[in-house]
Amino acid sequence: MCNRALIIGYILCVWFVISFVTNIIGPLMPIVIREFGLSLGLAGFLPFSFFLAYGVISIPAGMMVERCGARAILLGAFGLNLLGCAAIALLPSYLVVIGGLFVIGLGMAMLQVVINPLTRTAGGEAHFAFFSVMGQLVFGAASFVSPLLFAALMEQGTAAPVVVFYGAFAAVFVLVIVITRALPLPSVELKDDERAGTRQLYWQLLRDRQVRLFFLGIVAYVGTEQSLANWMSQFLSTYHDLSPTVDGAHAVAMFWGLMSVGCVLGLLLLRLFDSRAVLAVFCAAAIVCIALALFGPGPVAAQAFPVAGFFLSVMFSIVFSLALNSVPRHHGAFSGILCTGILGGALVPLLVGVLGDRIGLRAALTVLFVTLGYILSVSIWARPLVRNETVELRRLFLAPGRQPPA
Repeated sequence: MCNRALIIGYILCVWFVISFVTNIIGPLMPIVIREFGLSLGLAGFLPFSFFLAYGVISIPAGMMVERCGARAILLGAFGLNLLGCAAIALLPSYLVVIGGLFVIGLGMAMLQVVINPLTRTAGGEAHFAFFSVMGQLVFGAASFVSPLLFAALMEQGTAAPVVVFYGAFAAVFVLVIVITRALPLPSVELKDDERAGTRQLYWQLLRDRQVRLFFLGIVAYVGTEQSLANWMSQFLSTYHDLSPTVDGAHAVAMFWGLMSVGCVLGLLLLRLFDSRAVLAVFCAAAIVCIALALFGPGPVAAQAFPVAGFFLSVMFSIVFSLALNSVPRHHGAFSGILCTGILGGALVPLLVGVLGDRIGLRAALTVLFVTLGYILSVSIWARPLVRNETVELRRLFLAPGRQPPA
């Protein structure tokens, strides 16, 4: 029991680190643009390089977990994170930052592949759902804290924030590597739906039109999320003269904070309503929020961007579950394909940046109406073999075994 609590605590800390390091990119974007004299298109390569790594390594990492074990993958991932952070801190130039973010992204993708089966093994299958939700809440908390800490340091006049943050991250990863080597980690045996599958199996799945459509759904979601997180601060600075290091950073923090709140509400709604209906309503609300953010006055935009995060909160999990529930077998390989769709976080923010140089950032961000429109279409054409189980509202709050009055 003691070891289990220790390892679960370690896993939650890993989720915190993953989120903190990942989501500092958005607040740093205006600073990097200013320090390196970048165009919006060149700045778009920052999230591109980071999330491209997910597309490159997600499936191979699943194969490596089966062959090498959880500890080796964790150490390899943290080693890559350390290398990328140290390079950025010691040699802070544009090309080094691009390369460093790609290396960090490789490490983060490997961590996310191994962390779920490790959670299931350490916490026990009966508690897997609980600890998974707890991990997502910790992830959300770190996403909220990261921009706020950035804002606090910038208000104190911190010089060279890129060097400061990535130097600190490098020190954290040294500590995490030491802890990972010392911990009594359990041996992880992957379940059938966690196994990566063969190369032939992936090609077989990719020939299925439905698989490709759901893959594009994940691309569209992550592209939308990361475009908002990475560009909202620059947008508020460009069009409303709001400070990117204070107002912009607070907007990014609230974006992630409200996304965590939305996840909690989403758990309740998915017990009451068909997941496709929840997806449709939240997509429509997100479209309204983004329209207000792009075309409303400054105070409205500063509020509408974060509120969009609340409505984005359920989309990834619903699209992912609809996808897996729409095929009868090979869920492990299909999950690998879907996780590769995280490269949407590379493609869409880059597209926004390139378009922003030509037609302006406001017009470029209207691309998100297309990505959200596609996610909305998923709620219409998805035909899952298994639907999410729902209950009547009055039954939801009854004690187990107790029957409602006639």
